[in-house]
Amino acid sequence: MNTLSNKEYSNDFVNAFPGDKSGKTHPRQTPGMLYSLVVPTPVNKPDLIGWSEDLAKELGIENPQASDIEILGGNLVTTTMQPYAACYAGHQFGNWAGQLGDGRAITLGEWPMHDGSWEIQLKGAGPTAYSRRADGRAVLRSSVREYLMSEAMYYLGVPTTRALSLVSTGDNVLRDMFYNGNAAYEPGAIVARVAPTFLRFGNFEMPASRNEFENLRKLIDWTIQRYFTEIKGEDKIVRWFGEVVKRTAKMVVEWLRVGFVHGVMNSDNMSILGLTIDYGPYSFLDNYDPDFTPNTTDLPGKRYAFGKQASIAYWNLGCLANAIAPLLKDTEPLGKVLQGYEQIFWTTYYEMMGRKLGFDKVYNEDIELITQIEKVLTEVQPDMTIFYQLLIQFPLEKVDSGLVKTHFENSFYIQPDEISLSELTKVLVAYAERIKKNNISISESAEIMRANNPRFILRNYLLHQSAEELVKGDDKLFKELQEAIKTPYSNKWDKFMVKRPGWASQKAGCSMLSCSS
Repeated sequence: MNTLSNKEYSNDFVNAFPGDKSGKTHPRQTPGMLYSLVVPTPVNKPDLIGWSEDLAKELGIENPQASDIEILGGNLVTTTMQPYAACYAGHQFGNWAGQLGDGRAITLGEWPMHDGSWEIQLKGAGPTAYSRRADGRAVLRSSVREYLMSEAMYYLGVPTTRALSLVSTGDNVLRDMFYNGNAAYEPGAIVARVAPTFLRFGNFEMPASRNEFENLRKLIDWTIQRYFTEIKGEDKIVRWFGEVVKRTAKMVVEWLRVGFVHGVMNSDNMSILGLTIDYGPYSFLDNYDPDFTPNTTDLPGKRYAFGKQASIAYWNLGCLANAIAPLLKDTEPLGKVLQGYEQIFWTTYYEMMGRKLGFDKVYNEDIELITQIEKVLTEVQPDMTIFYQLLIQFPLEKVDSGLVKTHFENSFYIQPDEISLSELTKVLVAYAERIKKNNISISESAEIMRANNPRFILRNYLLHQSAEELVKGDDKLFKELQEAIKTPYSNKWDKFMVKRPGWASQKAGCSMLSCSS
């Protein structure tokens, strides 16, 4: 076990590629460069609020001492660290945005492991060359959200980047929460997040857009050699892209399984490893609404709504394909791999839905039933998490509208009318008949459902409440949530398995958020 302060870090990315070594933080374009070196800007008083003990143990990191907290707060850089901000581009809300880059994230270095290394990155540690007009800082409310949700998704079984620590800075940060001219000072914070790599689709779009094809080829070769070691041969670029397609599709399926809405699926927010990355204005579904977006910036088009995430992932993969296409003499195989996304997604999706519903396997005729269930849920809009929990306990012997109404009552935000209740009853009758055809027992079916339907999710209003209480010096709810996320499929934290309260639908930060943080 090592501490953060005595570990010898590697800097393979910095050493492998051209970068701006000036260390200057003024906003600028950096053509030909894949990163810019930058030292975190010191803060007034770093104070450790959250520490992910399980992750630290996995990485072989000892509990932080005073010098380690200085590192996590951006006040100390060790001799073997070469901190940098990555340069990348992206398509934002469907439009080409040009150079973006790490505007408030600084990678300290790579933490060597026996089977590779993990990047340690501070989010909110001050300005970089890519901060544009921003200050490179983050506020407590958004940092609480990123810290807790990164770890929550891990325990849910969703591919994700991780979060090691949450540190308050002792400094205030000016933010206009909804971009409506009502800026106010809020407490600042920094999250230390980790991943094998934070490379995004946008890292490859950047050199492609500048016709820097040597940098692009070198980056792809380096990425394959480090993170896709099984891929070799002359067609490795196409095969690598195929693996990215597969991982992306499976990640989105996992989002849909637990009801997660990313909220800002720009191509620069898409991990090349198929990890959930950049936790901004995300949300879990409360009422089942495929058209729900948690991002006020995404209105009125709702491009990144819950039900559109699969198609947006495909669109973003198209952006990545366009970026790497100039390296190929024949792009037809690349196009075929991209087109294969749909089959991968739907096959994986229906298998996932079969597990949520407790089927022994998914047969062709089950697809129509799954579609009908989703259609009815869209009409009735029960609480997604609570509905599936109640479905596990649903008595299958004799299904009628009275039973359905009383059994699922606690999942309804609005009591269904007679027509909707009739449709829900009809589809549950069909569901009951399908369960009886399983080649497994009722108890085995229920066990599958329990393993695939979480009882606890981090609802926005809980996150907002915990941040508000932390500002007041009360960390009780924060500590509870930090523990609850570790066992999302158990009944240990059933006090949180309740519908979103009415007041949370209107209160700022409890339902929808902007990209501002």
